[in-house]
Amino acid sequence: MSSAIRLPKRKQIKTADTWDLSSLFATDAAWETAFQRFEKRIIGYEKFPGTLGRGPKALAACLKFDSEISRLSERLGVYAFLRTTEDQKCAEYQRMYGRFHHVATRANEASSFLRPEILALSTARLNRFLDDPVLKPYRLVLDRLRRYKKHTLSKGEETLLAMQGEMSEASGQTFRQLHDADMKFGLVRDERGRDVELGNATFAQFLTSPKRSVRKSAFHRYYEQFAAHENTLAATLNGSIQKDVYYSRARGYQSCLQAAMFPDNVPQGVYDRLISAVREHLPMVHRYYDVRRRKMKLRSIHHYDTYVPILSEKKTRHSWNKATNVVLNSLAPLGKEYTAVLEKGLKGRWCDRYPNEGKQSGAFSCGSFDGDPYILMNYKPEVLEDVFTLTHEAGHSMHSYFSAKHQPFLHYDYTIFVAEVASTFNEQLLSRHLMNNAKDDQQRAFLINREIDAIRGTIIRQTMFAEFEKITHQMAEQGEPLTVEAFKDVYGALLEAYFGPEFSIDPLLKLECFRIPHFYRPFYVYKYATGLSAAIALSQRVLAGGRRELRDYLGFLKGGCSQDPLDLLRSAGVDMESPEPVETALARFGELVDELDRLI
Repeated sequence: MSSAIRLPKRKQIKTADTWDLSSLFATDAAWETAFQRFEKRIIGYEKFPGTLGRGPKALAACLKFDSEISRLSERLGVYAFLRTTEDQKCAEYQRMYGRFHHVATRANEASSFLRPEILALSTARLNRFLDDPVLKPYRLVLDRLRRYKKHTLSKGEETLLAMQGEMSEASGQTFRQLHDADMKFGLVRDERGRDVELGNATFAQFLTSPKRSVRKSAFHRYYEQFAAHENTLAATLNGSIQKDVYYSRARGYQSCLQAAMFPDNVPQGVYDRLISAVREHLPMVHRYYDVRRRKMKLRSIHHYDTYVPILSEKKTRHSWNKATNVVLNSLAPLGKEYTAVLEKGLKGRWCDRYPNEGKQSGAFSCGSFDGDPYILMNYKPEVLEDVFTLTHEAGHSMHSYFSAKHQPFLHYDYTIFVAEVASTFNEQLLSRHLMNNAKDDQQRAFLINREIDAIRGTIIRQTMFAEFEKITHQMAEQGEPLTVEAFKDVYGALLEAYFGPEFSIDPLLKLECFRIPHFYRPFYVYKYATGLSAAIALSQRVLAGGRRELRDYLGFLKGGCSQDPLDLLRSAGVDMESPEPVETALARFGELVDELDRLI
């Protein structure tokens, strides 16, 4: 009788395999001291309302105070958030984050006068203020603030919106608790006859099993839990979408999509062109699924057949040290400073490396101005994709490192739109490095298969998610009820379009729309697709170029948010308002499918 393999408890993880949060706070007690100071300082906002129009010095004094509060808030919030991710069931850290969020909401309430009072100043008066050197550090902030004039409400209305901060997060928090802590998926017998605990962290591992019965069993057992909770999950997702509709209408945006794209100053045409381009190339994607079906000798292909490498007998295993060395070698074209800093972080304690019971699923990078750019992983040595996840998150972290080093606090925090370029750029370099060092055609085919699936997952899949978000938000805006069946109908139609007429879609797959955490952060996922498209173009430019091309790219990483996202990318060498980057990425997808078909 086989013994079950279960996730270890947090206290069983070796200290060396966990992150060291002391760059933020040395201890929880140090956090508590800073938190109490933060709470007391909020009252300082009371002296500023009604003073901002008195002159440049008065405005600068308020902006300086607000910046100091924001910087301390970021440091406190990042520490508390990272602690909660270590074990979602830890009441102590849930309370820590809840207390922070409550006080941060009060700080938002106290500072809510800022935008309407500044925007109440006439253009001529504000221009005169900006001529004074005392406001030079805040000029970019003020210039960007002007864009929001027609979307800013009265002081009282802004206060009311700020007071809703905690309430507005209820749907997302409920989803996370249900998804990461309360849902139990049981055990699945793997290809070696071991009973292994199925969870969010191990689901992807099961889908790469060479044994089809294992993949199928894990798929059905996993989604049966979503079926059992589909009404709750539909309610939480609907609540999140209704929140988006409320805030977009309250601020006078034409749609939720416009509201989401406004901060980045990205035209909606970028979003719509992405969907159109991918839709146009779907026959090529359908062809890939047929190639995969034929090469795997399957009568029919299901979703649980799309993640396992086609050459499933090609085993790979990367210990943490081996993975970090491969990543660092692949990133050598980015120069010694980049790789030296990253090596210290990855081999030190930037990363929380392995799964444990209750740990947040997936992976992320969490950078801040005053702390190390931390990385959460659920690393599994036998899953090659986790090596790519590591270099992806390292790309985010090095972006944070360079931005914090070269920009002031007000300009360091880059937008998500450009963040996904830095991360997928690293994936491109890793993929090319491994392909260039392939020992034979079989190994090259294995890596080509992986890159095809990476493009499929990052451009095709994320665009399908983006289309789902657009449709469901439009339904809510038009007053159509978002019920369980409505969600499944929309998602089911998209599955049929994106996977094609010859693909076998299991009814449970329609429930996938209820397990995507990014849907609680509206219109985020399209940035993965545009990011990889830009990354493919920029990586080709750097690898084929010289010092200038490398300097342009590193300048982009150092830019933070000192320019609008599209301008930052233009300075790096790619224009995302042009259809060329997306078309180039999809053309590469087709070329790789052709080569894979020839090689195997």
